[in-house]
Amino acid sequence: MKTLRLLLGDQLNHQHSWYEQNDKQIIYCLFEMRQETDYAPHHIQKVLAFFLAMRAFAKHLEDQGHQVIYYTLDASENTQSLTNNLQQIIEQQGVDKFEYQLPDEYRLDLQLKTFCDSLDIETQVYDTEHFLSSRTDLSEFFEGKKTYLMESFYRHMRKRYDILMDGDQPQTGQWNYDADNRKKIPKDHVPPHPKLFEKEVTGIIELLETSGVKTIGKVNPKAFIWPVTRAESLEQLKFFLEQCLEYFGKFQDAMTPQYWSLYHSRISFSLNAKLLHPLEVIKAAEEYWQDNQNKIDIAQVEGFIRQILGWREYMRGIYWAKMPEYKNKNFLGHTRKLPSWFWTGKTKMRCVSHAIQQSLDYAYAHHIQRLMITGNFALLAGVAPDEVDEWYLGIYIDAIQWVEITNTRGMSQFADGGIVGTKPYVSSANYVNKMSHYCKDCHYSYKDKTGAKACPFNSLYWDFYDRHEDKLAKNPRIGMAYRLWNKMEAEKKEAILKQANHYLSNIEEL
Repeated sequence: MKTLRLLLGDQLNHQHSWYEQNDKQIIYCLFEMRQETDYAPHHIQKVLAFFLAMRAFAKHLEDQGHQVIYYTLDASENTQSLTNNLQQIIEQQGVDKFEYQLPDEYRLDLQLKTFCDSLDIETQVYDTEHFLSSRTDLSEFFEGKKTYLMESFYRHMRKRYDILMDGDQPQTGQWNYDADNRKKIPKDHVPPHPKLFEKEVTGIIELLETSGVKTIGKVNPKAFIWPVTRAESLEQLKFFLEQCLEYFGKFQDAMTPQYWSLYHSRISFSLNAKLLHPLEVIKAAEEYWQDNQNKIDIAQVEGFIRQILGWREYMRGIYWAKMPEYKNKNFLGHTRKLPSWFWTGKTKMRCVSHAIQQSLDYAYAHHIQRLMITGNFALLAGVAPDEVDEWYLGIYIDAIQWVEITNTRGMSQFADGGIVGTKPYVSSANYVNKMSHYCKDCHYSYKDKTGAKACPFNSLYWDFYDRHEDKLAKNPRIGMAYRLWNKMEAEKKEAILKQANHYLSNIEEL
């Protein structure tokens, strides 16, 4: 029976059971498509990473003796549509059966289900054999509950996979070291130089340009820096464990304009493209810590494992529990357009400018830059969640909708009304100054709430709470903010709101 097997660009799992045997009757297919390059304005490094990874994986399969059909973006037979390409190959090759792995994005899941319903040949769908929980595990775990508390699910996963456990209890007796993961980088501290994979990508850049693919951001054509093969991804993981894990937890929330990578692993693209398996990453980190407890304390490794075993699996579970309704949620009713400087970084707010410029330069910013700088500003300013989603989905190399939208619309923008986050993650300039080195040389003064040089985060913070009092005042986690606001003198409150209104009315000039 001649079988066609589809591989999407984020299904590059070397260890999948599909590849245990070579069968000349099985054909694997991968496509570079305008369908995928054009649904959001993607960063050029993101498009390059996927194309490079897909091409390398196709070659790996061929080297292993598998039959592969690969459509480059400019291939004459490429229709630029997933289902049209599949239909064409099915007819040309006389295929008797079509198989695919479960997509991680709802839109592709729906597209392939609909396509299979239209076929008159046998079809079969397989698991990607990647995630540590099924699509439905989280919703079943929280069945009957209004809130989905990540910590509960994380502890459940720790027990299930026996990670950092002593029987049914956590090693050292403590589950979570988040309180130890909030240190500011000392002024003269120098982190290790990030590991870079410098590849020439001139050919693919020319392909994108001649094909008319519109991208954002920048890239050095002579030195593309990201790992795009399994071997490179394993090198990146090894570098993280040996050079970064020692301080990862302590400084994982820290921000500085001096260094863009700090102690972060930067393996999220490799994980999301499935070049690395989450359990091998977790086990490697756990084993490295066990062998190096004299220099690495548990707060470092627990903080890292929590991101993968807890947060990553949790976010995927939320996605499949709440889609497709989730992508339309707008609890706070925000409608403002995203300021144009989100695409250039040209704002006088140093923290925002740096986070955006870094994102344009590297297709990367760490989670606190995303949550408490760009995301914080967008939430305080009342930017429409659709606008924020599109920006985050396009600009980051690791952004695929299943992980992006739950972090953005949920954790960052509180548009889901509290499914992911128990409160809106907003702050004034005080938090930014506490966790970063941005404020010292900024055009604005982080200490001032009003005046020509007052930091916009300060007045917008109070304006946000004032604007949404009807929806947020009863939230037990933010009662303190309203108590402080209500104690302020009327004249002071009026001045703050006037300042915020001025900034929002002139948002393009900030």
